[in-house]
Amino acid sequence: MKDQSKKKGGKKQQVEAMFDNIAHRYDFLNHFLSAGIDITWREKVRRLLAPGKPAQILDVATGTGDLAIELSKLNPERIVGIDISEGMLNIGREKITRKKLDRLISLEVGDSENLRFNSNTFDAVSVAFGVRNFENLQAGLREMCRVMKPGGTVAILEFSKPRKFPFKSIYQFYFRYILPAFGKVVSKDNEAYTYLPESVRQFAEDEAFLKEMEQAGFKNNGQRRLTFGIATLYFGTK
Repeated sequence: MKDQSKKKGGKKQQVEAMFDNIAHRYDFLNHFLSAGIDITWREKVRRLLAPGKPAQILDVATGTGDLAIELSKLNPERIVGIDISEGMLNIGREKITRKKLDRLISLEVGDSENLRFNSNTFDAVSVAFGVRNFENLQAGLREMCRVMKPGGTVAILEFSKPRKFPFKSIYQFYFRYILPAFGKVVSKDNEAYTYLPESVRQFAEDEAFLKEMEQAGFKNNGQRRLTFGIATLYFGTK
């Protein structure tokens, strides 16, 4: 049963309650509904960060830890993943333990807009499919920049909207009708997979998001559109 008190709160509380509710089916739906393409997107994040050989990595909105697990292939000294959903983190901890990565990766409850870490702590900061869920986007980006070391790299993977016909039309139909219906049946959540396309529709992408990154303190910012524009990988330095 959903926590109604959380549902009545702000966006942060609603997102937390929603992901707690779908945590048990999140990984299956993530991979199934993207036909496994999300795995290759995370690989691109790893390849982007690889040249910097980051020793200390922070993965914001880590969810069930898929990106943190992928980044472990960079052989860092430490990866910390934070998320507001304890339900998602519990699934992630189970995966990390099974893969014997629990000495390298630690997952903890944390708010992207109020990170507990000292300034200039991490060599790289990442977030996959999480920034559109920030209650205050600029506050979250500023915190990510604050805890990153000068010269470090930020990698932000997020859904975006295809621009070119016919894929644009196919994508819109899938996102508006197929994904919410299937997600509802499998996750048993009436709202989660309706929230997803709506949050993507409202998210400021491309130049608008790059401007947000610049305002937060990141520099040398750029982006790469992936898979016909379904997702975009943003990056920058400090």
